[in-house]
Amino acid sequence: MRFIGASNYDHGTKPKIGVLLTNLGTPEAPTAKALRPYLKQFLWDPRVVEVPRLLWWMILHAFILTTRPKKSAEAYAEVWTERGSPLLYHLEDQVAGVHDTLTARLGEHVIVKGAMRYGQPSIESQVQALLEEGVQQLVVLPLYPQFGGPTTASTFDALSSELQRQRWVPDLRFVSSYHDHPAYIKAIAQSVQQHWDTHGRADKLILSYHGMPKRYLLEGDPYHCQCLKTSRLVAAELALSENDYMSTFQSRFGRDEWLKPYTDETLQSLPDQGVKSLQIICPGFSADCLETIEEIGMENRDYFLEAGGERYEYIACLNATTDHIEVISTLVTEQLEGWTAPKYDAAAAKREAGKLGVN
Repeated sequence: MRFIGASNYDHGTKPKIGVLLTNLGTPEAPTAKALRPYLKQFLWDPRVVEVPRLLWWMILHAFILTTRPKKSAEAYAEVWTERGSPLLYHLEDQVAGVHDTLTARLGEHVIVKGAMRYGQPSIESQVQALLEEGVQQLVVLPLYPQFGGPTTASTFDALSSELQRQRWVPDLRFVSSYHDHPAYIKAIAQSVQQHWDTHGRADKLILSYHGMPKRYLLEGDPYHCQCLKTSRLVAAELALSENDYMSTFQSRFGRDEWLKPYTDETLQSLPDQGVKSLQIICPGFSADCLETIEEIGMENRDYFLEAGGERYEYIACLNATTDHIEVISTLVTEQLEGWTAPKYDAAAAKREAGKLGVN
């Protein structure tokens, strides 16, 4: 195996600190043609679907990839914008905001980039770009507040796989979760309070998280527990009673039992329980995407209203708001502790490198 070396590395260049913000991914266009390779990459990840590979290969290629791309493309078309995929442009805005914040605080030696676990820009390409720009210390922050094997762990898999190909590996710090970080909890609570200040309170607040097969929980994945802790902390920040809010799980796939209660079934049942108005927020998502805009903002709204509900309001994700940029920047800054800008003598480094016959 030949290892990769940063082709334009200059021994006289001051070492830099890199920050990589990552999210799940997005197709390049809202078309069946673009969805097929994206879904193939996503659903083939063993972290996402824990089924024996041969059996899953047959199911994936014989059934899912022959039907799901068209249906998914129709859903993506509902949320696509002039800037493209919401998840991608929110990530771009988050990267820009965090870059401006960190460079103002720490200096120009900090480089911030964004990557997607599936699709583009890939983790592999962005890690390589950071190394080629002289990064010798790297903080990776997957923008999933709660740890999950199919999300955070899968991101680590892709990162470690890429670093295994490198001749030289940087100092590394990886944030596995921030589900109970005070800055994050406060930002979520403030977004709810701001919505209340404008629209008033509804009968109930729903905190909806992405679903996961129940089997993953039973086998040790902490995602479910971290989601519920996030809800408890947000509720405490807002001074809510147990009857004022509830946590649910959305986006089921397949026939296995997933984490309950299910968001769609819950929303269909609430009107008969006297809940005629609700507000819903998705604290497991750092940016609005298909699952929040289309599934929660449209599809589940219809479920609730058709069941007899009268008022339904979706509270947007933190996206690239000032509060969220501050949260992300705080998380990164805490990881940078001890990684102060090193004193660097470029001339001396050049001389030493010259003795070895390298640049």
